[in-house]
Amino acid sequence: MKRQQVFDVAAVRGIIAERKEMAGAMLPILHGIQEKVGYIPADAVPMIAGELNVSRAEVHGVISFYHFFRQEPAGRHVVQVCRAEACQARGGEALAEHAQNVLGCGFHDTSADGQFTLEPVYCLGQCAIGPNLTLDDELHARVDADKFKRLIQAKREA
Repeated sequence: MKRQQVFDVAAVRGIIAERKEMAGAMLPILHGIQEKVGYIPADAVPMIAGELNVSRAEVHGVISFYHFFRQEPAGRHVVQVCRAEACQARGGEALAEHAQNVLGCGFHDTSADGQFTLEPVYCLGQCAIGPNLTLDDELHARVDADKFKRLIQAKREA
């Protein structure tokens, strides 16, 4: 059973009010909420739908279509492993499998200890020096199994 998440409703309402008149307002609203809250709370969906005069299904469809949007809070640290072809050609598939094994979770999930959320990302712009990942928005290149373990261990010890 998922626990009820608490978020700043007033902040979400403010973001919606501030951006609802923009052309294509849904994406700016969703980005603003995720930036402020860290994810898109389920309780924000009807608020967005009501203000934009669209269905809840449409809002949910946009959230679930874009891999960037989270529907649950992220762990303390976010690991994004590049899944694009160039990184795959340089060992990215093995890195992705290793990351899942070390963290004990799949993509779009959080480790059991709540420390790490694992996400796919499709190109970090460093194709020649892959495989690449970001750890808390810090880019790391030429990541192999040993380097991955060192990066994760350093975060666990911090």
